[in-house]
Amino acid sequence: MNLHNSIKNLKRCFLILSVILFTACQSDDDQSQPEPEKTINGFWLAEDKGYVVEITDTTKVLYGINSVGCTIIENNFVPEESWGIPLDLIGPDKLVGAPELSASSIEFKRLLNQNEFCLPDQIANTKDPKINFDHFWNIFNDYYAFFETRNVNWSQYKNLREQVTSENFYDTLGELVFLLKDGHVGIDDEDNNIAINAGSPDLISRLNSSLSGNLIIESGEDYNTLYNQKLQTIASKYLGNEFKADEKGKIVWGMIGNDIAYINILGMEGYSDTTKNEMEILNSVLDKIMNDLKGAAVSKLIIDVRFNGGGYDMASVNIASRFLDHERLAFSKKAKLGDGFTKNTSVSMTPKGDFQYKEDIVVLTSPLTASAAEVFTLCMKDLPYVTLVGDNTNGVFSDILVHTLPNGASIALSNEVYSDANGKVYEAIGVGPGEENRVPLFSNDDFVNEKDSGIERAIALLSK
Repeated sequence: MNLHNSIKNLKRCFLILSVILFTACQSDDDQSQPEPEKTINGFWLAEDKGYVVEITDTTKVLYGINSVGCTIIENNFVPEESWGIPLDLIGPDKLVGAPELSASSIEFKRLLNQNEFCLPDQIANTKDPKINFDHFWNIFNDYYAFFETRNVNWSQYKNLREQVTSENFYDTLGELVFLLKDGHVGIDDEDNNIAINAGSPDLISRLNSSLSGNLIIESGEDYNTLYNQKLQTIASKYLGNEFKADEKGKIVWGMIGNDIAYINILGMEGYSDTTKNEMEILNSVLDKIMNDLKGAAVSKLIIDVRFNGGGYDMASVNIASRFLDHERLAFSKKAKLGDGFTKNTSVSMTPKGDFQYKEDIVVLTSPLTASAAEVFTLCMKDLPYVTLVGDNTNGVFSDILVHTLPNGASIALSNEVYSDANGKVYEAIGVGPGEENRVPLFSNDDFVNEKDSGIERAIALLSK
């Protein structure tokens, strides 16, 4: 080999070695630097909720956005505490919170930059009544799902901003939300001692429909008196003051006579002090109830959800699963998104536990049966051995969406549409029995004669 070829080969070897070394060094450099697309830090948008989360190494900030601006909902946002769930990175551009107790997850998409409304100098923080009205009107206009269902032409009230003052601000907002008659719509301003629930007047009217004289509900004290008296009548007259209950008093069960079992589910949450083991404790309670039902060998059961204001959807599904004959579609839900909706999330239920009760069941409902308790009714109503007795449920199914006004007040609203296994929506009308089994929760006759007509009707049906 001559000198020229030796030099040529040496150059080729050096070139190859350089490429190898450069590639190796480049790989080492890449490994030493965090990959930007894999970090959770950045800005994230849940479009159907109107939420933006800003995440850095040291903090998280939750913003609420609408068509006219942005406010800070929570400055030191800890999703595990505020929502009971962590937010997990799923791929480079999706952040998901998947709660065990909710029927759907919350999904965020990565933003390349902060939302233009939420730049530091753009965030609304003012008590100006007109600016606050603009945010209020637009939050509902952007995210509320039931204007048509509840026969409210929201657009006609936009110009009320010109009449709004500091003095009439909450009166004006109250008049508007009361039009919706929606128990999941509310305004809460602790600093000004304001707490408005849009569904309260309609609910009281429904409860008063079979009452007269001094039994008419005119205050919270009146309501509490009748509520407690009703429960006392059930305990003494029908259960003989012999019953069992879970540690938190959320479920009561016992026997009516020797052949009818009775379960009163008073809430779909609060079985535990924390959400982490809520389902575990609920299931242990359900195991005890089902063992008692199996041991009693009864073929007649009353499940009472007339006093149940709701809680967690999946608690409802879990309870219903103890009464299933086979796997079924429980319900579907979707959220308002722009002029349309997100895709449907379908929730199925399967039989759970060592024993499922599949004999004759009467489910008692009332206007107090709300939210997740209505989801339980959706789960149960189509079972071939179930009959509904009582009155239509409240008609509020959506998870509550919370936003914040520039003055710091909280706004709650409904932005999800629930439908039963057949696609029917019961928002605003509620789920209820046929006319032949319609019985009011509160009536003069019941209080005067110290009885419960709903339970009486259930006993009659089960005794046929």
